[in-house]
Amino acid sequence: MRIDILSLFPSMFFGTFSESIIKRAVQKGFLELHVHNIRDYSEDKHKRVDDYPFGGGAGMVMMIEPISKCIEKLKSERDYDSIIYMAPDGKRFDQLQANTLSLKKNIMILCGHYKGIDERIRELYITDEISIGDYVLSGGEIAAMVIVDSIARIIPGVLNDESSALTDSFQNGLLSPPVYTRPADFKGHKVPDILLSGHEQKISEWKFEQQLERTKKRRPDLLD
Repeated sequence: MRIDILSLFPSMFFGTFSESIIKRAVQKGFLELHVHNIRDYSEDKHKRVDDYPFGGGAGMVMMIEPISKCIEKLKSERDYDSIIYMAPDGKRFDQLQANTLSLKKNIMILCGHYKGIDERIRELYITDEISIGDYVLSGGEIAAMVIVDSIARIIPGVLNDESSALTDSFQNGLLSPPVYTRPADFKGHKVPDILLSGHEQKISEWKFEQQLERTKKRRPDLLD
């Protein structure tokens, strides 16, 4: 799988992409990541990529030409299954979207800044608009990192135990059950006896009951 990211601040990705699950996915050859500096496609001598909005108003808008040139160059080299714009008014990201995107071959992610991008970019190129929550960030980079991380961990072969990703919260529409490890007794706080019983069916039933109860208590909206 290949992911191309268009950004004004490529260096923001270096630390995140060189650690943990994303690093493992790249090293194993399951994920190919490329970050492109939109400023490289500006014809302005100062590499300017923003301008005042038509009609007035506060803030600046990312110009159409640099973004278009970058997208067109990448599209001339390969076909993309999805061209994503990280936007506050996009569809809220969830596990189902992560699962769907993990099956794609080539994805492009555009990170916005300022008051956003020229609307014509959205009309001409964008196939999916995604938000990670009802709040505004300084730019789309952090949101793009969230998308990449969520995709990387569910690509088959990335995790040592592939079944781990399938039992995460939201995969079956419920939150995960509580989990425990050694010691079985910590200062009088004990692990539930059922988990020490070795009875797989009863343990599975207990975990499902805990999932349902935790979801009802913490995220009842998921049951709707």
